[in-house]
Amino acid sequence: MKLGAYTACLHDKPLPEALAILAELGLTSAEINSGGFLPPVHLPIADIRSSETARSEYLGLFAEHGITLTALNCNGNPLHPDAAVRDKHGQDVRDAVELAALLGVPRVITMSGLPGTNATGTKPAWAALPWESSGLDVRDYQWNEVAVPYWRDLQARAADADVHVGLELHPHNVVYNARTMLRLAEEIDATHIGAELDPSHLFWQGMEPVAVIGALGSLVKIAAAKDIRVNANAAVNGVLDDGFARVPVGSPGAIPLGGDYTLSEWPKDSSWDFVAVGRGHDVDYWTRFLAALAEVDPDMTVNIEHEDQELDQIGGLRSAAEVMLAAADRV
Repeated sequence: MKLGAYTACLHDKPLPEALAILAELGLTSAEINSGGFLPPVHLPIADIRSSETARSEYLGLFAEHGITLTALNCNGNPLHPDAAVRDKHGQDVRDAVELAALLGVPRVITMSGLPGTNATGTKPAWAALPWESSGLDVRDYQWNEVAVPYWRDLQARAADADVHVGLELHPHNVVYNARTMLRLAEEIDATHIGAELDPSHLFWQGMEPVAVIGALGSLVKIAAAKDIRVNANAAVNGVLDDGFARVPVGSPGAIPLGGDYTLSEWPKDSSWDFVAVGRGHDVDYWTRFLAALAEVDPDMTVNIEHEDQELDQIGGLRSAAEVMLAAADRV
């Protein structure tokens, strides 16, 4: 099993320095952003496409630090009803498959995406609880007219390139739990499309990640190590809390997500928060998590994703790495 980290939290540092940090923490895997919501800071796309020599030199940076490049991350919304976002993110995923094949990287990570309510919709709409039939109308359009055609094409491209694509089971996407992952796999006859098992979003939705691993089996292509903490406010607002605030495009701290959209400001009295691995679930839990992944694939890659706003980038990575390495020693 390979333990590593997603380098997005180190985008303020050049790649060699970021890799040196991962190596110092005892990690042996790196996941690099290739497009989508975030820019490809650590991936020189033009150079990689230009020559075998450039690709060898790039991979040599990882080898110098004892790190393996295990995945390209291209999280975005390739099904967005806004064509400016959909076209870019959709192409970024296709490009990520091409780049992974050129580099000999076995995995691409992305999200399944979310369309609008119908062909004229302009904003993504999540029909997660279609308790009355208009929600079923939305769900049927999103799946039959948009999601299945796109992912059937990606399945063919990924199979041709022999690159496996892991979809993060993320809310505000058509695929967000075991049922929807299994449905997509069946609809597109998946051989190279499966799940990235990120437990953080499963935790707050009330799922048990170890049970999800058991339900998906070989559809689990790669995993993330990311934790959450449920706060006292969940007792009165639940986890489907709408206390987010707008961050205008171009304002200080705004994180653009494509088109005219930005990452919203997190609720100040949040029902739950992302925390470093170990601050929400202990070493015993992560031992069970790794053991379940090892049953699917003894060579499974698990990359830490650090988004704990209470810890700095290095401190958060170090804390998570210590927990994950301790858990791996027990498996």
